[in-house]
Amino acid sequence: MFTGIIEDLGVITNLEQDRDNLHITLKSNITSELKVDQSVAHNGVCLTVTALNDKVYTVTAIRETLDKTNLGSLTVDDHINLERAMILGDRLDGHMVQGHVDQTAVCKSIELQNGSWMFTFEYDASLNNMTIEKGSITVNGVSLTVVNSKKNEFSVAIIPYTYEHTTFKALKENSVVNLEFDVLGKYIKRLYELKV
Repeated sequence: MFTGIIEDLGVITNLEQDRDNLHITLKSNITSELKVDQSVAHNGVCLTVTALNDKVYTVTAIRETLDKTNLGSLTVDDHINLERAMILGDRLDGHMVQGHVDQTAVCKSIELQNGSWMFTFEYDASLNNMTIEKGSITVNGVSLTVVNSKKNEFSVAIIPYTYEHTTFKALKENSVVNLEFDVLGKYIKRLYELKV
């Protein structure tokens, strides 16, 4: 379980294709605190640390993960949002995030506002995910509040701190991002579907 509060930006140092799997090696300021078998969210995707060596570590993404996320488009030297799993009993600063990406979205626009940025994303509504106004959404692992919620589109307002300390500063129009919709909303929606 995660909170969507990004701890560090990792840098991709190596990508190795192994049949349908992709081994991703990164360097990060948190590497020395990791251990093999630990779960770490990478752009919101929960992956297991499989190897550690000095200042780098490796995780593996399987075909299912590559098909449903933006991890398959990573290149060496790309930056990626990182968050270690939450510690039970700590303050929950973001919202409850599972690290299970529901689908991707495309950045439709980036509007510079007076001291912040408004990012608008479009997603495939046929997958039956939804946002609600002022609800929670995770974009590339970052816990955010939805504004301008529509059937297949929503926006998020990004403050300067978030912009500088996450991969939001690298996003452009048409960039593909990972989305995890609010877990409570997904359960409520599913219960409603079963009742109807």
